[in-house]
Amino acid sequence: MTLTVTDLTVDIGERRVVDGISFEVPDGARLGLIGESGSGKSLTALAILGLLPDGAEAGGSVRWNERELIGMPDRELATLRGDEIGIVFQEPRTALNPIRTIGRQIGESVRIHEGLSRSDARARAVAEAARVALPDPERTIARYPHQLSGGQRQRAAIAMALACRPRLLIADEPTTALDVTIQAEILELLLSLVEDDGMSLIFITHDLAVLSQIATHGVVLEDGRVVESAPISTLLSAPTSPVTRGLLRDATATLWRAPASRLPGGAGRSLP
Repeated sequence: MTLTVTDLTVDIGERRVVDGISFEVPDGARLGLIGESGSGKSLTALAILGLLPDGAEAGGSVRWNERELIGMPDRELATLRGDEIGIVFQEPRTALNPIRTIGRQIGESVRIHEGLSRSDARARAVAEAARVALPDPERTIARYPHQLSGGQRQRAAIAMALACRPRLLIADEPTTALDVTIQAEILELLLSLVEDDGMSLIFITHDLAVLSQIATHGVVLEDGRVVESAPISTLLSAPTSPVTRGLLRDATATLWRAPASRLPGGAGRSLP
């Protein structure tokens, strides 16, 4: 299944915050959206899934498996979310419901989309918790989000997003709130799950070093516009836009400051 975004716009009131973004994610591809805060990358992700905040309006075209998502009724979009397209948000503390157990939240999507019974959904939740390497899955799924560490909450959020085996995963800065060591573990987990399931991936970040670990192609955004689109190897070795060159300098500086034992997945070997 292919996602094709063409001339996507997002308007909030009279202000255009996403302005004509286009890219394609073929089946099994791993694409990164990268830019500084306010560049429009998260709004792009929300527009794809019809999750824009009140007062925001999307235009252009987003086609998924030849179906147009812009303007699709929310009831129809709801059948795609979690089933065909999953999303992992930046901060699991706010993405997870604080008054529901981890198991109930993981199992909710399979109950909705696959019609599983409560007991079968619980068994699936245990299996998914084990798949994302949560410790002692039987006990962990009975806990609440506040009883887990930040890394464990993000693993639970990933389990929720992937429980129905979607064909596309959107990961919106899923490692930003984590320290470097846990960040590396989450990146490794995401990459292995995406490869195992043959999923497509859109990975959103402001960190070019992080992006180099998980994506093969990058789309660089500034002020809601695409300023560069190229293979990650090209963005690292021969960036053409000032924005990308700035991101590369930031990534290099970060890696120089980090102890070698804490670099994510050998990122230092990818940078000039």
